[in-house]
Amino acid sequence: MFATIRSGSLAKTLVLLAVLTSLLSFAKFDHCRNTNWAAPDSYVHACYSDIPILFSARSLDSHQWAYKGGTNAVEYPVVMGAVMWATSWIAPSGSHSLRGYFDFNALLIALLFIFSVLIVWKIRPEYAYLSALSPGVIVALYINWDLWGIATMLLAIYYFDRRRLNVSAILLAVSIATKFFPVFLLLPIVFILWRREDIKAIAKYLVTTAAVWLAINAPVMLTTPQGWWHFYKLNLDRGSDWGSLWYSLSLMGVHIRFLNYLTILTLLLVLSAMMVFLLEIEHTPTLAEVSFILMAATLCIGKVYSPQYVLWLAPLAVIALKDRSQLFAFWLWQIGEMIYHVAIWQHLASVSGSHFGLPDLGYALASLGRIATSIYLIAVFVRYLLKTPSPQAQISRGRLADFLFSAGASYP
Repeated sequence: MFATIRSGSLAKTLVLLAVLTSLLSFAKFDHCRNTNWAAPDSYVHACYSDIPILFSARSLDSHQWAYKGGTNAVEYPVVMGAVMWATSWIAPSGSHSLRGYFDFNALLIALLFIFSVLIVWKIRPEYAYLSALSPGVIVALYINWDLWGIATMLLAIYYFDRRRLNVSAILLAVSIATKFFPVFLLLPIVFILWRREDIKAIAKYLVTTAAVWLAINAPVMLTTPQGWWHFYKLNLDRGSDWGSLWYSLSLMGVHIRFLNYLTILTLLLVLSAMMVFLLEIEHTPTLAEVSFILMAATLCIGKVYSPQYVLWLAPLAVIALKDRSQLFAFWLWQIGEMIYHVAIWQHLASVSGSHFGLPDLGYALASLGRIATSIYLIAVFVRYLLKTPSPQAQISRGRLADFLFSAGASYP
């Protein structure tokens, strides 16, 4: 009974902390609410948000369907586009429409954030406070609609680790249809089910995820195919963009040719390294333990790193924490994210005509510093999983090294 009381008190405390974070973040964006997000002022004060900017830029202020505009369609998968369009009907008309649209979406995002903190608490209660109070989350909460995809991704992880596979597959499909990042989680999901020797579950999970994703996307694909394809074409065709390794190298004079091929190659290398790592773990890991490693690694080599991407990584880092010795790496990574957050806005201020800002080299170094701290936290998690079996250890298969170098032991 006392454990239940303590658990309930902790949940209430986390909700209060999440509310506090939501209010602090809203205060950070308040300056731009009063200036209608004018540039470069919104960069100088680090309160830029896609929410009001795309409200007018994508004709949402006239309630145009999010994917009707073809090349002017929203640059997001269909669930997020539907949210952007649906909430436009709540915004008041007139001079306060931008603020009203932002405020209503901010309210929904705050509720989703509180819900996400509670999911993290269910997965990793001892460190859930970090999810509620991460500085990177405070400064980035209202930049975009990402929390819609993050909440469903965390739920998918929660139900997968509790072997509610059908529910997890449906939620993961919804998350992929919202932002697409969580598609990479299918790799550790397949591996974990394979380690459990449940091949039927792999097939069922993949089919369910694909079917639900297709059911969500099909109406938009069939009615406004050009607008639906705009998101995917943009990501295939874009060059090196803000925050990426490749953009940082270009600012330092290292220009990469055939970037699309190189990013595909590096992605394949990351996925291959992830498979080797998973095979090296002697026990079957939980999805919560390995999700940050894969997601952070793929974002390190992607063609863009937007400042709100920390919202995806922060809860994944928290649910991966297993030991207090890992907290130093977590906070070092948060410092890297905070430095990057300041750097990108000051760099954008510089290139947008402000009298002051951060020059190219400073921004490149801040971006590379963020990548370095991410890699360090990844390495800390990898080392821990390789050396320490989890409480749910199920040693069912040997390590990859044993397979490669001891294969001939049984022969005469």
